[in-house]
Amino acid sequence: MGTKADLNRQHIIDTADNLFYRQGFDHTSFSDIADAAGIARGNFYYYFKTKDDLLAAVLLSRNKAIKDMLDGWDKQMPDPRQRLNRYVQILTNCQHEIKEFGCPMGSLCTELAKLRHALQFNANDMFEIFRSWLREQFSLLGRRDDADQLALHLIARSQGIALVANTYQDAAFLEREVKELNRWIAQL
Repeated sequence: MGTKADLNRQHIIDTADNLFYRQGFDHTSFSDIADAAGIARGNFYYYFKTKDDLLAAVLLSRNKAIKDMLDGWDKQMPDPRQRLNRYVQILTNCQHEIKEFGCPMGSLCTELAKLRHALQFNANDMFEIFRSWLREQFSLLGRRDDADQLALHLIARSQGIALVANTYQDAAFLEREVKELNRWIAQL
């Protein structure tokens, strides 16, 4: 289960991840994170010396969570089409957060790119994990020649849906687009 220090460290990471998503990385201070985590600022530095150290830990945590989720789907669902539909379902499952804050991956990657942050390419790894997994699903459906193109199309389409749903605060749009994506997947 981990030591108290391990649990505190993960609590800080989870708190920072949530604040980076809701407020943005640049607009979230160490004080914001320490206050939200309920950890004295002096103790906070025991775990993370810099905000970039914390960002790196958040990115590693996100990547692990994505890999664990995808591994779970691979075990639970034998059909790649089911797994693709489950990927699309993320939009529906997270529609309230997406409507309010956008996509957690897309918004962080965009912000770090605008800042020309040193960890911007580490953040892009989240997309690469999905891209690789989606490519495999399309390959399993017999679309080996265009599997990567289809993977990128699905990522781009889902990111666009999240952006427009957030921009217009429109959950109905998101739900319609998810249905269209599911129809597209069924026709592959």
